[in-house]
Amino acid sequence: MGDNFRLEAAANLWNHRFNGGGGDDDKGEEEECCDVEAWEILSKGFKEVQTVLNHNRLLIQQVNENHQSKIPDNLAKNVDLIKEINGNISKVIGLYSNLSTNFSSVVRQRQVIASAVGKNISEENDSNKALEDVES
Repeated sequence: MGDNFRLEAAANLWNHRFNGGGGDDDKGEEEECCDVEAWEILSKGFKEVQTVLNHNRLLIQQVNENHQSKIPDNLAKNVDLIKEINGNISKVIGLYSNLSTNFSSVVRQRQVIASAVGKNISEENDSNKALEDVES
């Protein structure tokens, strides 16, 4: 419950900041769009990871109960439960890898956009200066 609460609190803070509840007013819509996109990627990825981890927590509890019972049939079931736990750990690794790749892609896109916008502003300033020089 604590992890879900922290995730929801972070989402609320993010939504407050980027949906008119504060922050810098000089940010363009394009940058806010990227911020929302980045947050959605992170939020979706972390929710997927948390779902798998919650499932693993239940599996581990079952393994512990089976172990404590000392019943041979329950102990035999632990083999499959532990295999499932291991598979879920691999799944979490894959989810984190995808999350990192997707988030990095958004950051790179933002850098390209910011660079292009900066270049256009610089070129526009140069053009305006050239016009002023011609007019004077």
